[in-house]
Amino acid sequence: MTSKKSRRQFIRDFTFTTVAVTGSLALNACGGSNASPLTVNFLHGVASGDPLSDRVILWTRATPSSAVDANDFQVSWEVASDALFTTVVKSGSIATSAARDFTVKVDVSGLAANNVYFYRFSYDSTRSAVGRTKTLPVGKVDQVKLAVFSCSNYPAGYFHVYAEAAKLNDLDAAIHLGDYIYEYSREGYASQDALALNRQVDPKSEIITLTDYRSRYAQYRTDADLQAVHAKLPFITIWDDHEFANDTWIGGAENHDPASEGPFSARRAAALQAYNEWMPIRLPDASKNDRIYRSFDFGNLMSLHMLDTRVIGRDKQLSYTSYIGAGGAFDSAKFSTDMASPARQLMGTEQTSWLQSQLAKSSATWQILGQQVLMARMNIPAPLVLQSINFSDYTALLGKAQQAPASLTPTEKQILAQPAIPYNLDAWDGYAVARETVLGTVKAMDKNLISLAGDTHNTWASDLADMNGVAVGVEFGVTSVTSPGFEEIFPKEDPANVAGGLQQIIGPLVYAETKNRGFMIVTATPAEARAEWRYISTVKSRTYTVVPGKTLKTLPGAANRKLLAV
Repeated sequence: MTSKKSRRQFIRDFTFTTVAVTGSLALNACGGSNASPLTVNFLHGVASGDPLSDRVILWTRATPSSAVDANDFQVSWEVASDALFTTVVKSGSIATSAARDFTVKVDVSGLAANNVYFYRFSYDSTRSAVGRTKTLPVGKVDQVKLAVFSCSNYPAGYFHVYAEAAKLNDLDAAIHLGDYIYEYSREGYASQDALALNRQVDPKSEIITLTDYRSRYAQYRTDADLQAVHAKLPFITIWDDHEFANDTWIGGAENHDPASEGPFSARRAAALQAYNEWMPIRLPDASKNDRIYRSFDFGNLMSLHMLDTRVIGRDKQLSYTSYIGAGGAFDSAKFSTDMASPARQLMGTEQTSWLQSQLAKSSATWQILGQQVLMARMNIPAPLVLQSINFSDYTALLGKAQQAPASLTPTEKQILAQPAIPYNLDAWDGYAVARETVLGTVKAMDKNLISLAGDTHNTWASDLADMNGVAVGVEFGVTSVTSPGFEEIFPKEDPANVAGGLQQIIGPLVYAETKNRGFMIVTATPAEARAEWRYISTVKSRTYTVVPGKTLKTLPGAANRKLLAV
């Protein structure tokens, strides 16, 4: 290994160099003086994340020419106040190696609040792309504007959603609510068009080991649109289930078979390590890589609390198959009893106590929960949930009951008499007491609550109320980047009729859109908070158009915690 030396004079004389003041000379592979020099490329772009008022995480991957050289090598980094790097405000170097999959993460401190910065990495004469990031504001803040994403399935289609967000110049940060990657094999979920789109996943098998998870992240991060949005905005992320396996809970997952895939604890550990290597995230406690709930304060305007409703505290999901009798009737009494159990947890007691503490100490106008699954009550007639009748026929049956009730047959009456039940037991609807704990805390503290949710691949906007119907806040639910929504579940139904029928059936639901992929822009001011949905026409072609969606808002104050049209 060659010795390090200062390049201060070199940089002064040659401003085009990519190496920062504390950078190193190229290392020889395996340390041998006669070996070929190690070269490094930055094939996976750059990213920043977890911005605070004085610091931000910077990320890249320094792909070496030879992975057999597992020794540490130094990667240089620079932060500047301008895109041309004429004014470098911070610089340094950091080691990486095979032990961290050659990823690089730097927590750059000493930055000014509410400032845009530019950053890059370098090794010898090779530079990374330039990234742009921004620190959080302090004090009085007039506006915060965020892009919100969820559910980006590589084989399902192109990441046009990311490309559109990267074109915007007035966003403060991006929030990703999980399902950043998917774990399935090439024959798995939403992969039917992958070969034609040249988006088959690597590795081709379902990902289970650390090598598997690392490879899948690496593939995702070669996508030009994903690289573009990461280079444009600091990301604040949380995982959902597919960063592990479908319908993960604290002790396992629906898509994990211990008999053939080994203990879930090993898979969980691999997924956790890869996530923390590949995402620009700052762990609140470096010794606990599964604790990623954390808060971000945007001055006096907004506190964003990122929650883990998936891994550290979630009890196993209930299943409707456990409540269907021999005749097909739904045992609502047993279901209600199980749902009312105070022992059932979604976040766990430790995280719940933490959230209560964060809410109590924040005086910001808006309290926003960045979390995975729908918090709003989504009760749907049992025949629809159990798919014993389709939306069109059920809507027609409702019309018949209103216009000619005497003409209803006994079977039709039995269908209409079925109770409304949660459509998704993987959401907060499956953890009713845990939800009441959070809503009760917010109500008692008189906070202005907004829940952000992903997971479902559809758009939702709902009023949030406690079990007694007292208004507590609102929820903005974002659709997916690529994963298919209800248009695939109900292929013979008109998506407009499905969305309209759901709005008619579900009391708290104000807006639904169930066929388009897209993202959400959340804008907060002292006077209001609004969500604007933007969709793209297709993820199956390189050619697409932007489809404008609805914009809704809510106002602060106990009398105003509901959704309003703009």
